[in-house]
Amino acid sequence: MPIAVDIDVMLARRKMSVGELAERVGITPANLAVLKNGRAKAVRFTTLAALCEVLECQPGDLLRHEPDHATPEPAGNRA
Repeated sequence: MPIAVDIDVMLARRKMSVGELAERVGITPANLAVLKNGRAKAVRFTTLAALCEVLECQPGDLLRHEPDHATPEPAGNRA
């Protein structure tokens, strides 16, 4: 997937556990693990905002784009 999730990096910087973050954000540790491990299909803006508030960071500190290294589409075929 071209979107990488760096929640674990921010957790390490803040010396916070997954359980503590989940509790402070108001989501289950299982749902946080799905997001943290890059298996989530979507994330609500309210959840992203809560993560940023608790971790004292910006959305770009948690999410980054990693382009696929597949053959690029011609410019005329992009949506």
